Amino acid sequence: MSDPRWTEVDDYIAGHLLGDDPVQDATLTANAGSDLPPIDVSAAQGKMLHLFARMAGAKRILEVGTLGGYSTIWLARALPQGGRLVTLELEPHHADVARANIARAGFADRVDVRTGPAVDTLDAMIAAGEAPFDLVFIDADKPSNVAYLNAALALSRPGTAIVVDNVIREGGVLDTSGVDERIEGARRLFEAVAAEPRLSATAVQTVGAKKWDGFLLAVVQ
Repeated sequence: MSDPRWTEVDDYIAGHLLGDDPVQDATLTANAGSDLPPIDVSAAQGKMLHLFARMAGAKRILEVGTLGGYSTIWLARALPQGGRLVTLELEPHHADVARANIARAGFADRVDVRTGPAVDTLDAMIAAGEAPFDLVFIDADKPSNVAYLNAALALSRPGTAIVVDNVIREGGVLDTSGVDERIEGARRLFEAVAAEPRLSATAVQTVGAKKWDGFLLAVVQ
């Protein structure tokens, strides 16, 4: 499901509010040249994540799902001096591409790309007593959404912001058939957040170059 006006409006937003971004243009070119899937957030969504991090005053950011580092760079741009971003990526090839992109953008000194199954990495971080994060962005395999949410809570503090991408799935979140595990992951996420008294949350539908989808937004109380 798509409408060409959605992309046209995204282009209008970018043209008026974002301006030229040669660094991120180079990131997307490198990703395409390395055969990474074109599933990054849009430029407008990336700037939104950047602004969320700034609004939260985030000094420590956790990202689950690096891909080629496009959203990582948007988030890293929000970090203050001495800030730190930890991003988790399953695929070693994707992680290598991301590291190169992040270094080109000038953030190699403040971004830690960790490779391997994110659930295992998160378990290790919790066991090691890693310091809490101020903002968590989850954009990885959808069936594991609840596991990532639970880990985010374990690595959070009161006031931590949690953002989860791809929760509407072109309206598929209403599908109760259980056929699509990505949709089931989104539905289980909604159920888990609704049952979690530590979270105040909402979700927002989006349309644009990335078609019809949305973000779940939550704050730890």
